[in-house]
Parts: sequence; C-alpha cells; structure tokens
Amino acid sequence: MVNVTLLRDGGQKAASVAAELASFISAAKQTLELALYDVHLVSENAAPIKVSLAEALARNVRVRLVYNVDFGKAIAVPRPPIAKPELVEALPVETRAIPGVPDLMHHKYIVRDGETVLTGSTNWTDDSWTREENLIAVVSSKALAARYQQNFEELWERPDVAHSGHVDSAPIDVDGHSIRPWFTPGHGAALAHRIARRLGQAQRRIRIASPVLTSGPILGTLAELSADNSQGRADIAGVLDATQIAEVIEQWRTRPHTGWKESALRSLIEHASFSGKRSTPWNPESVHDYMHAKVVVADDAVFLGSFNLSRSGESNAENVLEIEDAELAERLATFVDEIRGAYPPLELPGAAKERS
Repeated sequence: MVNVTLLRDGGQKAASVAAELASFISAAKQTLELALYDVHLVSENAAPIKVSLAEALARNVRVRLVYNVDFGKAIAVPRPPIAKPELVEALPVETRAIPGVPDLMHHKYIVRDGETVLTGSTNWTDDSWTREENLIAVVSSKALAARYQQNFEELWERPDVAHSGHVDSAPIDVDGHSIRPWFTPGHGAALAHRIARRLGQAQRRIRIASPVLTSGPILGTLAELSADNSQGRADIAGVLDATQIAEVIEQWRTRPHTGWKESALRSLIEHASFSGKRSTPWNPESVHDYMHAKVVVADDAVFLGSFNLSRSGESNAENVLEIEDAELAERLATFVDEIRGAYPPLELPGAAKERS
C-alpha cells in the first residue's frame, strides 16, 4: 500500500538512497513530473540518478522538473537550498524555476506515469541522504497520482507558489486504506487545523517529529493536551531540532504578537517528553545534519510529507499524506521514539528578561 524508507543520521550511505531514487525513475515508461526543493546532483553518489534521467529521455519519457529558487529571505526554517540554478538547468530535462518569493516551493515528490507517487521529507543532497532523519514514501494509485499531477501543473503553468495547492483533499481508497492528500498554500490553514483536530481526538498516543513547531493550531492543541492531567490522556512525545527551535524563539521575541507561542512551547516541553537534536548551525559550507523528518502520529492516523508544522509552512508549497493505517502508524511511532531516544531532552533558551 504505502512503502516507506526511513533515513537516520549515519544510518545509511548516500549511494544507497540515490540508487533507490534512480530505480524509481528507471521504471518510467511515459512521464515523470518532479517537484524538488533542493537538487544538488554533483557528487559521485548522485551519478545513478543522472544516468536514470538520461535513460528515461532516451526512451522518449517526458521529464519535467520544477524547483525552488532561493532569494536570501532570512528565515529559520526551512533552510536555504544549496542547489545552484545553473546546475539544475544543466540537467537534460525540461525545467521551471519557481521563485521562493515570498514563500517557498518546498515539495519533494515525483509522479511516475500518472500511476505512482514518491514523496516525503527527503531533499536530493548527500547530507539529506546520510546526515539527516528523513522519510521517503511510495504509493501506487492513479487517483492519488492525478492529484499530484494537478498540483504539478499549477506550478508548471504559473510559477507562483501563492496560486498553487488548490487540489481536492477528499479521501482516496488505496488497498482498503484511506489516504487524503493535502497541498498548501491552497489548503494550508485547513491542513494545520486538520492535524490539530486529529491530535485532539487521540486517545492512546501522539508522536511528533518536526524540525520546528510553530503552527498555532498544532502548537496550541499540543500544549493544551499535554497540560491535561485527567485520566485517559494520550501519551505525547516527540523530537525537534534544538538548534532551529532556539533560532525560532529568538524570532518570536522580536514579534510581540507571537509571544504566546513561546509560553505554549514551554508548557508542552514541561508536560511531555520531547528530545532535541543539536544540529550544526546553517551556513553554505557546513554539514547539514538537521532533524528533518516531518511525521505526526495520532493513534492510528499518520501525517507525513514536506510540512514542517510551521506557520510559514502553511504558506509554502507543501504536500502531506494523511493515512489511516494501524501498521504504518505503529512503525512511524517507533521511528519517532528511536530518533528521540538518540538525543537529549529538548532544552529551550532561557526565558526572556522582563523589561523594566
């Protein structure tokens, strides 16, 4: 139904992940639509992907790629892509550059032959494949692929993030499981409230993996749930990127209207078990070792994709799959627990000093 590959910091080689992506591409017979935030295929590890794209073109497969063009906006997350437009344009495929102005084209998906979708949180860089926690999901469904193709055509025909994401989010049956595809910014607010609602309905467990946690509906719901001491409260735990969380808190402190979010996050961390990965602060030449997975588990419901559970993510071009599947939920809850077990409890920066 849904085939998932889980990536851990130091848990696999870049060549093996590149080979998996190349294998997916190699099966194409007619079309490939790629929407990729960060494409950096300059290392030897990425060679199989470039070969598979060239071979697809030789088979008369139409290959189209949309990608984000960075413009230097000062944001804490997502991190700026390291891809250079001239290198992407040098790939032997049709391309469209999507200006990340003011919001990002943050997808990481492929649609193959209008039948199969590959998506998740994984960018196409060596560090994404080896030094970050990430996820790749593959789903075979013509109905689901059609939704992704519609989103792709929005961006292809009009390279403007703000006018994309207006794709039906109604459930699709895939092998007896309900899957709802969500695209932003068209459904950005609706997605945040949907996740919050499912969290509020959870009876047994909630697991969160996200670089940051700034979406108001989601953060507020988690803070409220974690502070509830009544019997039957769901077990709440998760993992965030401690470095990026600290940067976000600094940003909140410059914006008085977001002060409540710091209080909500402190309450959540006080009442629930959250770990924090101390990733390397970003610069173009540093290792990029973020806690980069984006997973929400609420009982037997799963949300996975490119959405960082952030306020800015509601305005970016993102995609998320909401899946009802007890087995997948158990596997991803275990994945989150394994990640958080690898890092220390999340510590937030000291409280801001009161102004006199």
